[in-house]
Amino acid sequence: MEILEQHTNKQIGSFVTDDYRTASVFSKYGIDFCCKGHRTIHEVCKKKHINEEELVDALNTVINSKTNENIDYKSWPLDLLAEYIEKKHHRYVEEKIPVLKQFLDKLCKVHGNRHSELFEINKLFLGSADELAAHMKKEELILFPFIKKMVKSSISGQVIQLPGFGTVENPIAMMMQEHDNEGERFRKIAELTNSYNPPADACNTYKVTFAMLDEFEQDLHLHIHLENNILFPKAAQLEKQFLNN
Repeated sequence: MEILEQHTNKQIGSFVTDDYRTASVFSKYGIDFCCKGHRTIHEVCKKKHINEEELVDALNTVINSKTNENIDYKSWPLDLLAEYIEKKHHRYVEEKIPVLKQFLDKLCKVHGNRHSELFEINKLFLGSADELAAHMKKEELILFPFIKKMVKSSISGQVIQLPGFGTVENPIAMMMQEHDNEGERFRKIAELTNSYNPPADACNTYKVTFAMLDEFEQDLHLHIHLENNILFPKAAQLEKQFLNN
């Protein structure tokens, strides 16, 4: 399927929702497809001075390639998707944060005198670690359980009690704002690390830490994409069905 000219006005987040393999292309060009997935190809190319034809060709190559790697997350039931995000992405964050904290602290002590940017990178990551911990708990204890209740009710026909937060769009708006905050924080980390490229005098710990930060950001991008572009819109749509019945 070729990307036709009119589809350059399709939102970037929609491309990734339809075929997650396109995320690697957007990442290569430094295009945020999760927090800023509402932009079109034409808009982002103009703003970032990217050759639009080159980007479209790269996307077409990925879309037309024959592979089984693409996962159609948008076809998953909402309760399954929420469970998947929690078990895969939340656990990933919880497992990686202590290791990265330890490594970044070591880098600051050993290399901070020659690479002062490490202190700012460490500060940004510590802020992210604290915010993500609170963010994920709010999802696990408040938002995700209500989404699962709505799915169960839609199957069984049982009436569910209205939540204390009012409409589901209220916690969703909060979660999306927090996603934006983390996206901005990691954009700064990427800049300070030269897109996670360690300096010439980097030791093995230095190299491993930057590689882990890069992986952490990529996982966060998918994590945010699944929520912003699939889980949250479908949860809001499901709630509207309840209210209209």
